[in-house]
Amino acid sequence: MVEVILRKDIADLGLAGEMVNVRPGYARNYLIPQGMALVATEGNRKRFEEERRQVEESAEREREAAQALAGELEGRTMSFVRRASEGGRLFGSVTAADIADELEKEGLSVDRRAIRLDDPIKDLGEHEVPVRLHMDIEPSVKVSVVTEA
Repeated sequence: MVEVILRKDIADLGLAGEMVNVRPGYARNYLIPQGMALVATEGNRKRFEEERRQVEESAEREREAAQALAGELEGRTMSFVRRASEGGRLFGSVTAADIADELEKEGLSVDRRAIRLDDPIKDLGEHEVPVRLHMDIEPSVKVSVVTEA
């Protein structure tokens, strides 16, 4: 058996940062070439600790930025004017890209893929739309769709 330091979470083996024993062929032919593990030498332990520290600092900065953006997004209401039938059904739709563009106009940069809109909005009225900024940070914005006067 060979002792390796996992660089990524691997199902049925362990979490990133753990030292585990694996068969030599598995380490040599798969884990190490894929960048999923390092041989557990003293030098690699120090290298991995430095990498992990940098990743944790970067993740913390991303989380803080997402938290700040969430504070600005929470409770925000956006209004879209669209043509609609008499029944209140839109002839077009309001998509995640439309919402992202509107936020961009207001000075907030949000990736359209972060906007959790299962299907485009096709009805008049108010809709709550969640925006996933980070794994556990998901503020929501109100989208109001009104008809042309």
